[in-house]
Amino acid sequence: MRFDFVDLRLFLHVVETGSFTQGAQHSALSLQAASERIRKLENGFGTQLFTRHRTGVELTCAGQRFLEHARLLLQQSQSLEQDMNHFRQTPQHTIHLWCNSSAQSEYLPTLLPQYLAQCPSFNIELHEAESSEIIQALEQGRAELGLISSFSQTEYLQTQEFVHDPLVLICPVNHGFTSSIPLSLSDIFSDSMIGLSSHHSLQRSIDIQARALGVQIQYRIRLPNFNAIAEVVAAGSGVAIMPARAAARLKASYDLAIIPLKGAWANRKLLVVARDFSQLSTPYQSFTEFLIQHRPVTNGS
Repeated sequence: MRFDFVDLRLFLHVVETGSFTQGAQHSALSLQAASERIRKLENGFGTQLFTRHRTGVELTCAGQRFLEHARLLLQQSQSLEQDMNHFRQTPQHTIHLWCNSSAQSEYLPTLLPQYLAQCPSFNIELHEAESSEIIQALEQGRAELGLISSFSQTEYLQTQEFVHDPLVLICPVNHGFTSSIPLSLSDIFSDSMIGLSSHHSLQRSIDIQARALGVQIQYRIRLPNFNAIAEVVAAGSGVAIMPARAAARLKASYDLAIIPLKGAWANRKLLVVARDFSQLSTPYQSFTEFLIQHRPVTNGS
């Protein structure tokens, strides 16, 4: 015996209205099609489900029992659909986060997996840039959300503090700088500098500060990441500037001295920045709340 959920819903509509005509209308079927479906049910089960009268229809004993099963099957069908909706592929949304190099390498790798696990329908695309470039992108409407240095000017933007993120100097443990704590930028640029690749946002920021002091830095070598820099510095080839969090992490693997730097540029914080947090779309607001709620704890926080 074959029947489908259209048959079951039609049967319920006929029972509820007491009429084949109205039951057909509720099921968006013609009277002829509805009558044929009911007739096939009755022929399939070998018994009448309805007693026909001039004024309508009534259920037979077999019809009463069929009604119980029909209701149960339709309820189970609805429950099945609800359960399977949890597994339905939902549209993927991409959050574009503009961030400086320190945020990208030292903080976000530990936070973003948590967010992605909590929000499986969201993707995150990072755009690494120098803080002034992020501010410009926000002001021009090319970016929605960013992580920048507190040293930057954000007069027309809104910010929320994310983490204390100072820059430090790393040098060999026997270097002369270890007796001069803290150091200013002008003190160190005359030494042999180890730098990041020129496209790196922190490197561009360092070069901007050097030019402001009238200094053209001569780098002994430029390297792609903080790990490579730490290895070269520990070998005695020069000194370098990097975030304190990266330096502390690398000191466990390399013989390094870590020296604080003077000045607002070095003693910075990372800020979450947007044009107007209240005007962000729901996905961006949710992501911002996640960042603030999961702010890293540092000695300077």
